[in-house]
Parts: sequence; structure tokens; C-alpha cells
Amino acid sequence: MEPKDIDVVLFDVFGTLTDWWTSVAGELTDAGAAAGVEADWPAVTTAWRRHYRPAIHRALAGDVSLRSTDALHRFTLDAALADHGVTGFGDADRAGLVRAWHRLRPWPDAAPGLERLHAGRLVTGTLSNGGVGLLTRLAKRAGLRFDCVLSAELAGTFKPDPRVYRRAAELLDVEPRRILLTACHPDDLEAAAGTGFRTAYLPRPHEWGPDARPVDPPAGVDLIVSDVLALARALAD
Repeated sequence: MEPKDIDVVLFDVFGTLTDWWTSVAGELTDAGAAAGVEADWPAVTTAWRRHYRPAIHRALAGDVSLRSTDALHRFTLDAALADHGVTGFGDADRAGLVRAWHRLRPWPDAAPGLERLHAGRLVTGTLSNGGVGLLTRLAKRAGLRFDCVLSAELAGTFKPDPRVYRRAAELLDVEPRRILLTACHPDDLEAAAGTGFRTAYLPRPHEWGPDARPVDPPAGVDLIVSDVLALARALAD
């Protein structure tokens, strides 16, 4: 793959550009202290995200109650709190915790890497399961500059449904083979490649916390980079 072959670089957001684990664990800890509720908040954070993939499968199977990312996060939060016997949060507390996903902190390389990409000819954007409103607020708060905000919401489904990637190409009026998806999740990259996208694997070994195990890159990925700055250098032409 040559830099001249790419016109658009799209990014997964939860994990790839933002440190969701540290961000959410901190918000759970603060909410617990405010409500006088004690729990192993790092473990609750991990459980909350572990419930996410099964909830996505339910949504893709037609569960109409899970049609937005906020609905998914509320459903999975309730499940994670139940797993750990946490009963001290009311509806307002839980709604506030769902909004934690709108306030995720970026990885240190994300903002400067996106600025370097923005300075060149490439169009940059999100391609996330987060809704357009969530992504817009998150990007502004985190100082992440994109040329466009694209979401699975615009396809009426969730990644890794192929319709998400095809819809992004349609909206951008760009051939899929000229779009590079950058993500730390192999299943996302494999689904994107299956619709004709080029793919870049950006490992985030601490996505699931400081004790997480590294994830192997997917087979057939076009590019492997250490961070967004390295991606910008690789795509410079």
C-alpha cells in the first residue's frame, strides 16, 4: 500500500483513540464515593465492557431496545453492577455514568497525530459505534480534530455489520479501497477489509487496563503502526 493509494483515514474511537478503561474506572470510582457505594471499580469497569459485545450481537439480531450506544451502555452497566452486587446507584446515577463514555480521555499521541494528518491532503474522520452526538462531544472535549464524524448510527446498525463500512464509503463518495480504517480491534479491521477497505492496526496494549494482555494483529492487515503519529509519518507523501 502506497500513501497515494489512500484518500481517507477513518478511526475507531473507543480504545483506538481514547483510553476508555482508565476514564471509566475513574468515573465509577468518583460516582461510588459520591453515593457512598463501595465496589472493586476496576473490575466493574472490565465487566461493563465485557458485556458490550454480547449486547451488540443482541442489537444486530433485532433487539429494538438496543438501538443507540447510550442504550447499549445503560443495559451493560446494569448487568455489570448486578454481577458485582452493586445496588446503591439510582437511575440518575446510572444515567450519569452512561455519559462517562462521552467524556473519554484520549491517548497522548491521538491529538498531535490527528493534527499532523489534518495538515496534509488526507481526509480524516471517525467510524465508531458511538452515536454522532456522542462522538462530536467526545472529540471536542478531548481536542481531537476530524474532518468529519461518521458513525454506525448513520447505517442504522453497529460494527462489525458490513453495512457500516459500505455506508461510510457512500457518504464520502470514495471507493472503499481508497479508505484506510485504523483500529486496535482485529474484528473491526477484518470486517472493514471484507468490504474493500485498507486497514491499519494500531495496538493499544493497555486498552483493558495496566494488566491487560497484548492483542495479536489480524492476518492480512495492510499496515501496523505504534501510534497515530507513526501513522501520519507512514502516510506522508
